[in-house]
Amino acid sequence: MKIEVLHIDDCKNWQRAGERVRIALVQVGDTTTAVEFRLLGTPEEAAAVPFAGSPTITLDGEDLFPGADRVVDQACRIYATPDGLAPVPTVQQLVEAIETRGR
Repeated sequence: MKIEVLHIDDCKNWQRAGERVRIALVQVGDTTTAVEFRLLGTPEEAAAVPFAGSPTITLDGEDLFPGADRVVDQACRIYATPDGLAPVPTVQQLVEAIETRGR
C-alpha cells in the first residue's frame, strides 16, 4: 500500500494531514506503510496526478476522498467533516477511507 499527500507550498495543512494519516494507519493496524509527501510546484505536475487541491491524500494512486473535482491550479482543498468544513479530514474519516479502499 502506498499513501501520498499531494500538496502545494502555499497550503500548510499537508503536515497536519500527514500526521492524521499516520495516526489512522496505526488505528487500522498498519505500522509499516510510510506516508510520502509530494510537492506539486506546477500545473503540469498537478495534472499528472489525481490532485483535487492541497492536501490531496492518495492510496495507491487514487484519491482517498473521491468526488472532488480535479484541479491543476495551485489551490487549497476543503473537506466536509462531521464538524463542518475543514482543511484536512478527521482521523476517523481517514480510518474509514483506508479500511474501505485499502483492504
